[in-house]
Amino acid sequence: MKEIPDHKQLDTFLQTYQLETIFNEALLPHLSLYRFDQGELICSQGEPSQILYVLVKGKIKVYTTSEEGKTLIISFKKPIEVIGEIEYFQHIPIIHTVEAVSPVYMVGVPYRMLEKYGSDYPPLLNFLLEVITRKFYVKSNFLNFNMMHPVEVRLASYLLSVSYDDSDSEIPGQLNSFRLIDVANFIGTSYRHLNRIIQKLCTEGLIERSKGFIVVKDKEGLSALANQNIYE
Repeated sequence: MKEIPDHKQLDTFLQTYQLETIFNEALLPHLSLYRFDQGELICSQGEPSQILYVLVKGKIKVYTTSEEGKTLIISFKKPIEVIGEIEYFQHIPIIHTVEAVSPVYMVGVPYRMLEKYGSDYPPLLNFLLEVITRKFYVKSNFLNFNMMHPVEVRLASYLLSVSYDDSDSEIPGQLNSFRLIDVANFIGTSYRHLNRIIQKLCTEGLIERSKGFIVVKDKEGLSALANQNIYE
């Protein structure tokens, strides 16, 4: 994590997402802009939670880890998204680990400042309520999607979820193939069947398996197969 002491860039993000109308004047001086590199952890499951983050650029992955070390991916998120709102209201440790899938920029505000200046500010409370209810709606769609669509559709949607936006000027759709067991758990299939579907998509020219990675070759073709990218 790196704090970016660039007030102009922070103001640009606030204006882009109209966050200056959500955080009142007393809170604005306590906002900070942070950058996380690809693969860097933003917060870790079980640790104390002290900062409310608002994702303003990039893509993140949310996952949980069992006591046995098994990983279950919960979701992928892109702007605008909030991390830490449930922990803030419930006064509990961090529920899930959050990792940067691409270079990520977050606007952060300490909980203690939210308590002091924002606990009774209607625009902020309404914003956080909307965030929480949207997460429940997305989770419901996710469960329906996994039950009602074949594995190739779910895999296509997953691959699109881990692809970067073209505007990020990054290499899109690169997935570490050594973590396919996590992918299988996420989309609700077996590791063996997932490998069969990967081979099928390789044969169709949609993806390529090379040097321990799976690379998206035809993003438009995957989009057509997925129909809608509900994992974001």
